[in-house]
Amino acid sequence: MSEAAQNKAEQGAEPGPPKESIAEAQEDLVDSFALMDDWMDKYQYIIDLGRQLPDFPEDWKTEANMVRGCQSQVWLVERRAGDRLVFHAVSDAAIVSGLIAILLRIYSNRTAAEILATPPDFVAEIGLDQHLSTTRGNGLKAMLKAIFARAEAAQGG
Repeated sequence: MSEAAQNKAEQGAEPGPPKESIAEAQEDLVDSFALMDDWMDKYQYIIDLGRQLPDFPEDWKTEANMVRGCQSQVWLVERRAGDRLVFHAVSDAAIVSGLIAILLRIYSNRTAAEILATPPDFVAEIGLDQHLSTTRGNGLKAMLKAIFARAEAAQGG
């Protein structure tokens, strides 16, 4: 990707503050999952969310941006938009991409204080803690740990 194209992608991927609060985003997510009774439908929904992730520049797929602890390859990049942290991430696995989309919906484009004040309770409310394989669950925990570590660093702690 050319530098100009990358700059355009970066600019387009960092919108203004979210229209919904972080609590509302979690509630909407939990409500969406509650509409589906069957876990096969929920898995398909997760995969569909992953397909909607914005493009991730190839040159961001570096060793420094890899999330450790995931069975699949996951890259996570943080950018600043004022006092907000905007996360970009991608995976080479469909389910993991969907999990990334869920985490970005909740935590991206938020202040460090908002992120740190919002434990991932939605994971249990949705049932992900019970329905993901051990390796996928560990990967989800690793991604959450990376997001919270970056929020702590941004807050100076």
